Amino acid sequence: MPDTRARVWSVRKATSVPLAPYGGPSVFGYETDLPLRRAAQISVHTSPLATLGGKDAGGMNVYIRELSTHLAAEGLPVDIFTRRTDPHTPEVREIVPGVNVIAIEAGPAAPVGKNDLFPYLPDFAEQMALYSLRAGVRYDVVHAHYWLSGWVAELGRRYWDAPFVQMFHTTAHMKNAVAERADRETDLRLRTEKRLLSLADGIIAANPDERADLIWRMGVATEKVCTIPPGVDLDLFRPEPREAARARIGIAPEERIVLFVGRIDPIKGIDTLVDAAAILLAGETLSPAPTFLIVGGDLDDAGEPVGPLADIARAVAARGISGRFRLVGSQPQDQLPAFYAAADVVAVPSRYESFGLVAVEALACGVPVVASRAGGLRFTIDEGVSGLLVKPQSPSALTGGIARILGDDALRSAMASAARPSVERYAWTNIARQVMHVYRRLAEGHRAHLCAGSEIFEATGSD
Repeated sequence: MPDTRARVWSVRKATSVPLAPYGGPSVFGYETDLPLRRAAQISVHTSPLATLGGKDAGGMNVYIRELSTHLAAEGLPVDIFTRRTDPHTPEVREIVPGVNVIAIEAGPAAPVGKNDLFPYLPDFAEQMALYSLRAGVRYDVVHAHYWLSGWVAELGRRYWDAPFVQMFHTTAHMKNAVAERADRETDLRLRTEKRLLSLADGIIAANPDERADLIWRMGVATEKVCTIPPGVDLDLFRPEPREAARARIGIAPEERIVLFVGRIDPIKGIDTLVDAAAILLAGETLSPAPTFLIVGGDLDDAGEPVGPLADIARAVAARGISGRFRLVGSQPQDQLPAFYAAADVVAVPSRYESFGLVAVEALACGVPVVASRAGGLRFTIDEGVSGLLVKPQSPSALTGGIARILGDDALRSAMASAARPSVERYAWTNIARQVMHVYRRLAEGHRAHLCAGSEIFEATGSD
């Protein structure tokens, strides 16, 4: 009787065809896995294309846009998912080659307060998945920004077999520790962030304090957290002659300028700056008296402040110091370097900052900073070298710091010289490579020690 097994083998051998490369999800330890190919980023409540300085548009928007741009430059395409807030917004907008912003239908195509968005998150996750099917793309890793996006990433697991890394940017319990009762975060946010600590495959903390807080106060596993600070665009933010910058934005050469840049939000501590200005101006110790230049918030068509910025204008007027304040509203990011370069000192009086992007941008432009000794600001400012750190929510302490720098030309000059070298470690190219390393570890199946094995982390001292 013929050998059936031999005939079957010969047929299989004769009709065999080359196998296509494996295209399924990454499997830990499977040596034929393809490399990291595409990433998704989620930013539900604010678009990376939003005008900076407006409501819910600040450092996180810059972070997402710049990180994605530099990841694409490293060869990793990125799709950024954000909620549609205007019916006329195109579904897909390309920031740079390799980076798309995807507008997702979830709730009304109109602005909605971030505290009212939670019910729309299941729709967001579903529509996000449907987009990926229509576009014929899959993602090897998902990066969620802020707690709302983290919950979308978790809901998205039913559609995408991809790990997700969470970056909170701020946490509810840290904000509540310094917020007035009316500005406290919701219990829903507190509970959701606590759940995300165990659900996320990895967590990126912006500074060592945040990492310690996540581990010791919130109970996250140490091995899941990697410390990677945000970056700064050192090509855009760089020193330039003060006189030329002032001429461009209409500031007289002899003026003393104290600059504030940021959202008009209680957490940014602008009320402390107003109180400090009142103390400083009443003392008449500086001549000429400084002008306080406020970049952020909204102006109407007539150039008058509206919304929270109008509240600041009223507070300034009530103290009789309106003549020493200039409120110019939000400015495009490419105009910010001129404002920094025109300033004598930049004030960052925040009650809490996970990083302090404004401080780093100012230092990159060669301008000394007076900032609260809070959150990430303690790690981004070299005390006494590139700037001064003062007690948070203390107008008198902020007054003293500003007066010390404005009243000592030699100190201000020395700090200006030290400012840019102190932040060169935050170049986006370096930061993007650190994040890429975490992405790659997650895509390969690792769920612990996400920073292990990277020379970049060892060189920069990151965890």
